[in-house]
Amino acid sequence: VLACDPYVDAATVAARGARKVEMPELLAESDVVSLHLPLAPDSRGLMNAGSFARMRKGAIFVTTARGNIHEEPALQEALASGHIAAAGLDVWEQEPPPPSHPLLNMDNVIVTQHTAGVTHESRSNITTIAALAFVDAANGRLPPRVINPEVIGRFAARYEAAFGRKLAV
Repeated sequence: VLACDPYVDAATVAARGARKVEMPELLAESDVVSLHLPLAPDSRGLMNAGSFARMRKGAIFVTTARGNIHEEPALQEALASGHIAAAGLDVWEQEPPPPSHPLLNMDNVIVTQHTAGVTHESRSNITTIAALAFVDAANGRLPPRVINPEVIGRFAARYEAAFGRKLAV
């Protein structure tokens, strides 16, 4: 498994079972290229005609990231030419795509409605995690999955002011 991420070091990538490479190597060597990144100025149009041309012939392209990271006309051309064997798309430049969108009529394209990650298990997990986080907070404990630790100090101060006891951090 190859991975390209400017924010994660090679040791962390290796600990997760992959090898960190730069994007050109990832495109050239991968049988499947799957995108998982936010839409930002430096990711807009990341997958364009040049990127698809650098992919291994016969590779599969999958994206569950955000629309506009891949250029749809370039993907359509790469699929039509046979350079890219197939694509799985969960995101679009325009959501939902119009019924006449050419990618929707291609036999080598599978699409979802930007819900590929929404399963019965994920919904159950979200509910359980949210309930446990609420119980932790109500009992003065810091929930285990804090995504913005920089605000813990302010939250702890508000908690103490509101409940008269310190938050266990």
